[in-house]
Amino acid sequence: MKRFIATLAALAALASPALAAEGETHAPEPYDFSWEGPFGRFDDRQLQRGFQVYQEVCASCHSMDLLSFRNLGQPGGPFEFLPDPEHEGELISFANPNDNPVVMSIASGYTYTEIDLETGEEMDRAGIPADRFPNPYANPAQAAASNGGALPPDFSVIVKARSGGAEYIRSLLLGYDYEVPEDVTLLPGQHYNPYFAGGVLAMGPQLFDGAVSYADDTPQTAEQYATDVAAFLAWASDPHMEQRKSMGLGVMIFLLIFSILMWLAYRQVWANVKH
Repeated sequence: MKRFIATLAALAALASPALAAEGETHAPEPYDFSWEGPFGRFDDRQLQRGFQVYQEVCASCHSMDLLSFRNLGQPGGPFEFLPDPEHEGELISFANPNDNPVVMSIASGYTYTEIDLETGEEMDRAGIPADRFPNPYANPAQAAASNGGALPPDFSVIVKARSGGAEYIRSLLLGYDYEVPEDVTLLPGQHYNPYFAGGVLAMGPQLFDGAVSYADDTPQTAEQYATDVAAFLAWASDPHMEQRKSMGLGVMIFLLIFSILMWLAYRQVWANVKH
C-alpha cells in the first residue's frame, strides 16, 4: 500500500510541471469577426487582403492541400464578385469560377510539373483554376528539415483544427512580444509565445508593420495583417458557411410556416369535437 501511494505521489510530481505550463498558456484574445453569429458573413475585401498576406508571408512554409484556386471565386469566396469593367460601381460574378479572370490570373502565376502523355517526359505548365494550391515542399521530410525539424501544419482547416479558432490564430501571430519567463528555456531556433500550448514553438514572428502592401487605404500594421489572414483561414476552413447559414434561415422560416399551418389544421379538424 505504501509503495502504491509513493508511486501516485511520484506521478503527481511529474505531472505538475506539465499542468503548470498548460495553466500559463494564455487564452486567445477575443475579437468580433464579421462572420460570427447566425447572420454573420465574410467581408470580401478582408478575405482578399488575408489571401494576399497568406501568399506573401505564409505560403512559403504552409500548404493548403485541400483548397483549389477555383474555390477563391466560388459563392462566398474572396473573388466571387469583381468590379464590372463596363459599368463603374457595379459588380459581376461568374457562374463557373473557372472562368473568373482574377482566379485564372492567380493560378497562372504558379508553375506545375506533369508528365506529357505523348512523350512521357516531364513538362512545365502554368496553373489553372482547377489546380490545388501548391505545396512549398516536395515532401514532409524536406518540410521538417527546412524548419529545424518542425513540420509546418497545413493551413486548409487550421482554424477548425485549433481550439479558439480564428481568435487563436490572430492572437498567436501577435503574441511574440511577451517576455520569456525564467522557467522557460529556449533552444536555438525556438521562440516563446504564450498563446501556443507549452509556450515554445519553432515559428518566429512573421508579421511586421509595412510587411505587406495593400492596394487600398487599409492600415498596414501587424495587427491588421493578423486579423485579415485569420479571416481568410477561417473562410478556407469553412468555405460554404454563408450558403449553410442562408439555407438554415430558409429551413427555419419553412418550419415556422409549417408549424402555423399544422396548428390551424389541428384547430379546424378538432373544432367540433368535445375534449
